[in-house]
Amino acid sequence: MRVGFLTSGGDCQALNATMRGIAKTLYRNVPDVEIIGFIDGYKGLMYGNYKKLKPKDFVGILDQGGTILGSSRCPFKMMRVIEDGFDKVEAMKKTYYDLKLDALAVLGGNGSLKSANMLAQEGLNVIGLPKTIDNDTWGTDYTFGYQSAIDIATHYLDEIKTTAASHHRVMVIEVMGHKVGHICLSAGIASGCEIILIPEIPYDINEVAAAIKRRQAEGKTYTVIACAEGAISKEDALLKKKKYKEKVAARNGRSVVHEVAEELAQLCDAEIRVSCIGHAQRGGRPVPYDRMISTRFGIEGARLIMNRSFGRLVVLYHGEVGSIPLEDTAGKLDYVDVNGKIVENIRLMGVCLGDNPEAEEEARRIAKEKKKAKREKKTKEE
Repeated sequence: MRVGFLTSGGDCQALNATMRGIAKTLYRNVPDVEIIGFIDGYKGLMYGNYKKLKPKDFVGILDQGGTILGSSRCPFKMMRVIEDGFDKVEAMKKTYYDLKLDALAVLGGNGSLKSANMLAQEGLNVIGLPKTIDNDTWGTDYTFGYQSAIDIATHYLDEIKTTAASHHRVMVIEVMGHKVGHICLSAGIASGCEIILIPEIPYDINEVAAAIKRRQAEGKTYTVIACAEGAISKEDALLKKKKYKEKVAARNGRSVVHEVAEELAQLCDAEIRVSCIGHAQRGGRPVPYDRMISTRFGIEGARLIMNRSFGRLVVLYHGEVGSIPLEDTAGKLDYVDVNGKIVENIRLMGVCLGDNPEAEEEARRIAKEKKKAKREKKTKEE
């Protein structure tokens, strides 16, 4: 049996641990198995850049961050675009068949898994393993790398408090999460932040300012705001997609945290500072939970390969590791449930998420009553 491995998209902790789980299981249960590692993700598969891996290559990597194979970003929307006569999909299929692979294991996030599903539909024997610090892959309760990213973000938020307290500042901290706010929400809760801004809940800057003023009135001399890089204001949420993209592009690489800080400086009597945790959230050693769960994912991936159960994604559901069809998850994101228990509970504790649900509900009720009264008046006049 010949099995290909590739790690695609943004790196994260426990990629190596997952490959180790697959490899050790295959080596123990499949006679004469050979593992081919593609260098730098889908690019390696496209251009036939690979190396044959041996059992010794998987020794000592359980707690090693990054990926021993390297990675690259190959957007799904570009996969079928032929550039300078180069057909990426046909090139990947050719490499697969030239190497006489029996299976291909793709460790990747949402875009990478869409490409994996595409290759499965092209007839290749593919399995997927959910890799992303964002924990936003639909169909699984957990993606490896997520807990490690939370730990790093939480530690950063914890450490920034002392300088915020010393200078009585409001610190707006950028946390990773472009479309989905799981890391920001979890790290914010873990660090005790009383203001958390995530993409799923458009914020009202006046509500954020009001929360800061409430803290000041209570004698709290500093505030740390956990702000996802993809947080969005209520005004921007109303923009058409094209207009919003233009606004983001006009920021010249700076995220929304700078906009939040500038607006708060006009509304609050406080010194405002911005800080960014950045790519450290992807780096370093995986925490024990990620090592454990990625090993379980790897074992399940090997089981799928041994059973020739292809076109599937390894998932964690209610504590048990299993699998679902790749086509069920491709193209879907698992967003923070804004009406779920986590959000409901932290609201009860007084955490500000940048909105005011009670005031908004009251405004809707009043608007509904006014509309009803207007209809009744019109009917009476007629």
